[in-house]
Amino acid sequence: MFILLTVIHVIVCLFLVIVVLLQSGKAADLAGAFGGMGSQTVFGPRGGATVLSRATTIAAALFMVTSMTLSIMATRAGRGSSGTLLDQKRKAIPTQAPGQLQPGQTAPITVTPSVDGVQLPPQKLDAPVIPDPTKPQPKQQKK
Repeated sequence: MFILLTVIHVIVCLFLVIVVLLQSGKAADLAGAFGGMGSQTVFGPRGGATVLSRATTIAAALFMVTSMTLSIMATRAGRGSSGTLLDQKRKAIPTQAPGQLQPGQTAPITVTPSVDGVQLPPQKLDAPVIPDPTKPQPKQQKK
């Protein structure tokens, strides 16, 4: 449905461009070419609506309807998504399996210290594991 409506929208856009370009300007009469004021009267030298002006009106109305419909369909289709790109990226980061390291334990890490721009040899340290502040923590049982 979305693709069909997009194709109709593109066809209406092209038709609207062609119809507008085929129309002549309002001041294209002979008096306007010689500086006459015929095209600048109070109500203007407006005649009946031509086929091209009616086609322009219909094409403009169809353009607005298809634009609004495509916009509504696009926003409704986006509601079921998993959120922003940052949320999707966060889900893609592999997490450590539960049970390997718990808060309160220590994890071995390797650190390469430097003093005044001189790097010292790497050292292995035990760093304490702290709970993830973004995840809800289980309640502690009172002893």
